[in-house]
Order: sequence, then C-alpha cells, then structure tokens
Amino acid sequence: MSLDIYHRIADFGKRLTALNPIDETLPAISEEAKSIVNAERCSIFIVNHEGNMLWTKLSDGIGRIAIGIDSGIVGSTVQTKTAQIVNNPYEDSRFLAKIDEKSGFVTRNILAVPIFNSRQEIVGVIQLLNKYNGDFDEKDEGIMSFFANYVSGTLELALLMEKK
Repeated sequence: MSLDIYHRIADFGKRLTALNPIDETLPAISEEAKSIVNAERCSIFIVNHEGNMLWTKLSDGIGRIAIGIDSGIVGSTVQTKTAQIVNNPYEDSRFLAKIDEKSGFVTRNILAVPIFNSRQEIVGVIQLLNKYNGDFDEKDEGIMSFFANYVSGTLELALLMEKK
C-alpha cells in the first residue's frame, strides 16, 4: 500500500475532529470512504445490540435502512466480526436484493468493514457499493479496515453524545 493513502487518512482524521454531531460526522466519513476506494455509494450502519437491529442514519441514494442484526452482508460482517467482499452479490444468499428492488439501484459489488469501539465491540459497519474500476479486493479491504479503525473513536464519541 502506498504511504499516500495513510497520509490522506491521517489528514482526514484531523478534519474529522472539528466535526461534532453525528449528522456532520457520518457524511464526512462516507464521502471520504467512497473517495479512497473509488466507490459509487457508501452506507454506514449503526449496530443496536439491545434491539438486535442494524440501521443507517446515512445511506447514499435511499432513505433509512433498518434490518435485523443477522441480515444481509452487513449482518454477516457483524456476526463474524470480519470484513466481507462480495463481488457477485446476486449470487450470494445473504444479499438483500429487495433493497435494490425498492430503490431501483443495481449493486455490482460490496465491501463491508466492521467498526469497533474502544472495547472491541462492533458499533457500526461501513458498506461500500460498486467500485468504479473493477471488483473490490484485499487491498481495498486493508485500506478500509485501517480507515474504520481510524474513524472509530470519532464515531464512538458521536454516538455517545447523541444518547445524551
């Protein structure tokens, strides 16, 4: 991996500290994630362990999404606590095609990366859709895992502030 990507993420971290509410933080994280791996869309799912739900406060091109904690590729990311690369989603039984049907969007490929809090619990998942130049690969997974670790503290703080 190029050091330029890590410098870019570090610079982004500096900008992120200036943002406060989750309504400012999530769009900034989403836009940067899309730009880093050259993806068309990014959704950030928040984990609600008490309600066994995953929900988006931010989802490109579609309204709020709420699904069971064990549903879809994102649910699999939470259950396994590992990133998921799916380059043929319509052939994957975990893929929730109904969301595409409802929105009219066509998902070509998916990269879903867990976001851990300071206690190593999953608090969210960054889901990227449709890499512009080919399929997602292990390099993209590594970069986005680093990115998720980098933004996790900011996201954890924003979620705590929202609960107050």
